[in-house]
Amino acid sequence: MHMADALISPVVGGTMWVVTSGLLMGCARKVKATLDDRLIPMMGVLGAFIFTAQMINFSIPVTGSSGHLGGGLILTILLGPYAAFLVIASVLTVQALMFADGGLLALGCNIFNLGFFPAFIAYPLFYKLIAGNNRIGARAWMAALVAGIIGLQLGAFGVVVETRMSGISELPFKTFVLIMQPIHLAIGIVEGLATAVVVAFVARARPEALDRLSGVKVETDLRAASGTVMGRIGTDRARNSRSVLIYLSVVAVILGGVASWFASTNPDGLEWSIAKVTGKGELAGAKDAVHANLAAVQSKTAILPDYGFKDSQKGKVLPEPAGTPPESIPAGMAGTSVSGLVGGSLTLVLTVLIGLALKARIKP
Repeated sequence: MHMADALISPVVGGTMWVVTSGLLMGCARKVKATLDDRLIPMMGVLGAFIFTAQMINFSIPVTGSSGHLGGGLILTILLGPYAAFLVIASVLTVQALMFADGGLLALGCNIFNLGFFPAFIAYPLFYKLIAGNNRIGARAWMAALVAGIIGLQLGAFGVVVETRMSGISELPFKTFVLIMQPIHLAIGIVEGLATAVVVAFVARARPEALDRLSGVKVETDLRAASGTVMGRIGTDRARNSRSVLIYLSVVAVILGGVASWFASTNPDGLEWSIAKVTGKGELAGAKDAVHANLAAVQSKTAILPDYGFKDSQKGKVLPEPAGTPPESIPAGMAGTSVSGLVGGSLTLVLTVLIGLALKARIKP
């Protein structure tokens, strides 16, 4: 659901940049007011995890389409809505700048569609209402499923509305929306199930992280215990926290370095919907100066366009060498692995730097 610039007019793209920037500043203030040392590494590792998870496109049976996780709901449940919005913005910024995944003009739209709806609509109005303080069990699974579907449906509808308001494509509103919503319903089901799995894992390994977000006063309970017990619990929780970070980091490396080889090559839900409406896989880009200049900038910043190597002289993605035996690792697979590891690392570093910058601005 990463929108390309070909769908967006400068007016709509610029407006959504302003809206998203305002949300980011508001979220930064909220995070700064409650920031603690435990949140920063979790933001970084989860950012890397979501980056690599988004590389894994899964096929949607019968349709010839594919989808990938948005990750906004996972981030919101584990970090809270404000930190989650900052992290998803970091993921999408790295994707747009370094891998040409999603346009620069459309970046404000993409952050809003994939970040705002799960963090500020699906999570408070659906997930929390259904799950309450439960993170394991039937209610938690149902909450994740419903919220995952709602978040993706709203994000997909946002794409349609922003495209329609731009008025530069040949996508009629009614037809586009009738194709976009059902395909993203299927993707939303997978989003919800994946969210339930990740949250259940963290809830078992590091329940205090979720207790903090749900308002459970862990510290009050600890004060009632003896000093020895408090020390033991603190040590156990620190160990659990490190374990969760290690596990998620390992999974991120596996997803980006190896599992990404097996991602579906079918067009994603947005590309598939455009093709169904227009009969073409891509739309021609607009000819105005804004689109041209941003395309030129992106061509220079994208070190691994489309998650693969490029010829340094021609600026094109290298094709798989002719005659490469199936059992070997072709250039395309190696480029995908490098992209996953580099992208995950860049996202981790960017997100941690944001957290440290916010911490440094906290007045003593």
